[in-house]
Amino acid sequence: MAAPMEQFEIHRIVELPKIAGIDFSITNVTLAMLASGVVLCGLFGLAAKPAVVPGRLQSVGELLFELIDDLAHSIIGHEYKRYVPLVFTLFTFIAAMNLLGMLVVIPTATSQLAITATLAILTIAVVLVVGFARNGLGFFKLFMPSGVPWYLLILMIPIEIISFLVRPLTLALRLFGNMIGGHVVLNIFGSFVVSLALLALGGGVASLAWLVSALSLGSVVALIALEFIVAFLQAFVFAALACVYLNDVVNLHSH
Repeated sequence: MAAPMEQFEIHRIVELPKIAGIDFSITNVTLAMLASGVVLCGLFGLAAKPAVVPGRLQSVGELLFELIDDLAHSIIGHEYKRYVPLVFTLFTFIAAMNLLGMLVVIPTATSQLAITATLAILTIAVVLVVGFARNGLGFFKLFMPSGVPWYLLILMIPIEIISFLVRPLTLALRLFGNMIGGHVVLNIFGSFVVSLALLALGGGVASLAWLVSALSLGSVVALIALEFIVAFLQAFVFAALACVYLNDVVNLHSH
């Protein structure tokens, strides 16, 4: 029986030569990300077709966009529109990777720390670019809370700098931990169903294992439903935090 962590192993599908020490081989995780991108392009390509009466795909596409549009507006404020494409792309791409890992026999790309860390670093990099572009050196006011006495700033400034520096780490680990944890628990409970059912085949007292196997199967069904919710929710949380970090630099004057 496969080990719980075996599902997260990276396998090369197409071997490619290294360039400047970087391995450009196509792996199963690469294909999972590509599949997510293709599904999203297909979904929104079909949803974008104008129709007098919106179809199901168009309704889903509009619902998702309105969700992120309202989220960005409520957090960032009146200048939110220019940042909606970034936040919407992050949300839909992460959601697609999470959900495809549940629906299709492909690895969940967000269960790889390298993927979640890349998305987190990209998000913080955009925040830095926007912060310096809008505020110049005034960006560093982010680390100086207003209304704080000068003698407390000696303590507060290092704390604010550290909290900013750990943002990409917390963004990456939150998404990674939730996805990998749920998949491991599902694998363990699934193995209980099979192993206990095989034990019950022995008859006698061992037949009681059928009951525990059935309970494990019920747990698996419940966990799968929970995982679908978590897959969507984690994408939404990532998007919400991206909006919060953008709000910090877009509305720096109000801090």
